[in-house]
Amino acid sequence: MDAYRHVNNGAYLAYLEQARIGMFFHRHTGFSEGTVISRHEIDYVRPIVYHPEPLRVEVWIEKIGGARFTVRYEIFDGTTLAARAATSCVTFDFSTDRPRRLTEAERAILVSYSDEPAGPAAANIADGA
Repeated sequence: MDAYRHVNNGAYLAYLEQARIGMFFHRHTGFSEGTVISRHEIDYVRPIVYHPEPLRVEVWIEKIGGARFTVRYEIFDGTTLAARAATSCVTFDFSTDRPRRLTEAERAILVSYSDEPAGPAAANIADGA
């Protein structure tokens, strides 16, 4: 929380991470063993004032490349859109310290999350913001 009792902008990255991990990293080991973040974008639409109710984060995949994919998010405070965001993820081979191509299995998983917002990949953030 910042001096104005709003959720600090740095907390949004944690919300995105929680939603992204909840979406598929815990369910699909290939991603959790070798994925790095190359970029984040956040558009703050409305401030979030602290309250104990959870936020809702809708998550989907927008673009899939050879070794890169984009995760999109909309963060809602109740029914109010508070932020839109995107994360560029790169599949990575830590043994060679280089990006690696997506496998066909990983690509199929990502395609299954290529959906409009409010699809099956919605996640709740329950840490009291």
